[in-house]
Amino acid sequence: MSDLESRIEELWLHRTEVDPSDGLARKLVNEAIDLLDSGEARVAEIDPFSDLVVVHEWLKHAILMFFRFSDMKTIDLFPFEFVDRIPLKTDFAAQGVRVVPGASARWGSFLEPGVTLMPSYVNIGARVGSGTMVDTWATVGSCAQIGKRVHLSGGVGIGGVLEPVQASPVVIEDEAFIGSRAMITEGARVGEGAVVAAGVILNPSIPVIDSESGMEISRGHIPPWSVAISATRPRRFQGGEFGLPCVLVIKHLTEGERHDKAGLNDLLRDHGVAT
Repeated sequence: MSDLESRIEELWLHRTEVDPSDGLARKLVNEAIDLLDSGEARVAEIDPFSDLVVVHEWLKHAILMFFRFSDMKTIDLFPFEFVDRIPLKTDFAAQGVRVVPGASARWGSFLEPGVTLMPSYVNIGARVGSGTMVDTWATVGSCAQIGKRVHLSGGVGIGGVLEPVQASPVVIEDEAFIGSRAMITEGARVGEGAVVAAGVILNPSIPVIDSESGMEISRGHIPPWSVAISATRPRRFQGGEFGLPCVLVIKHLTEGERHDKAGLNDLLRDHGVAT
C-alpha cells in the first residue's frame, strides 16, 4: 500500500487543484476505499507495543476526497429511496453478517463475519469486529474502530471523526459493553472488557476518576476490565457551585471476567444508576 499511500497524500496536498472529474484521481481514491471496505486496511489500530492508537491519516484523506469526487445519486431500495454520494454495502450473507431491516452500512466500512446489525447505521471508514452486536438505533460514526464481541446497546452514539482531519477515531476494544444511550465521541477510548453504564458521555475532555482513590485516571479513556458510570464533580464559578460531568470507575473486574448481566444490574442499582 505504500505506493497508493504516497499517491493519495500527493493528491491531498493538491486537492484544491484537482478536478473532481479526473479519472485517475477517482481511481486512486476508490482503490483506497476498496481496501477499507474489504478490511485490508483500517483507519486506526492499537500499537501492541506502545498501547497507543495509531491513525493512518492517508485513509482519512482518501475518504474526504471521495466525498468531493463523488456525484449525488438516487438509490432505489423499494419501497425506500435515498439520495447520497456513497453507495451502501451489499452481499451481507456472503460476508457472514446479519443485517435486520432498517439497518445500513456505507461502502468503505468493514464488518467482520458474525456481526449483527439491528436497525442501526455504520458509516464509512468504520470497522466492526466479529461477534459484535450493534443494537437498535445505535450509530457507528465514520472511522470508529469497534472490537470483537462488543455490545453497543440501543441508541448508543459512537462519534465519527473526519473533520478536524487530525482528530483520532473512537476506539472500543474487544469484549466491551456500552450501555443504552451512552455517547462515546471525539477519539475517546473504551478499554477491553470494560462496562459502560447507560447514559455515560465520554470524550477526551471528560475526566475518568477512580471511585476508591478519588484520583483522575485519564481523560476520555475508560481502563480495561472496569465498570464505569456517569457522575459529576463540583466546580465553583462566580455564579455558584455546579456539577461538571465526569466518568466514575466503580469496580475493577478480573481480566477476562465475563459480564454477568444480573450481577451488573445489581451493582449499578447499588450506585443509583438506571439499567
